Amino acid sequence: MIVWAKGGTASFVAAQGESVTLRSTIPSPPGSRLDATFADEPKTQLRVKVHSSKKQDDGSYTITGRLVDATRETRERVAALVSRPSPVTNPGA
Repeated sequence: MIVWAKGGTASFVAAQGESVTLRSTIPSPPGSRLDATFADEPKTQLRVKVHSSKKQDDGSYTITGRLVDATRETRERVAALVSRPSPVTNPGA
């Protein structure tokens, strides 16, 4: 899980290289860049450039985009999180 710098959280649903899909508690418009920090240690920072954001029936948002300036370690960590997704908490908050 990651924590957005502007508030809210997200979980990775899919990842392939730099491309990612997240389930988020907040929306973000296409073209925006979201800063985040991993919720678990080490609290590494990452940035996502948003391609699309779509509201889901449960009040959460599906965000597709790409990792910006991600290291190999960050991409590997994201891939590991996809294999064990965690639920989004407080959707719509």
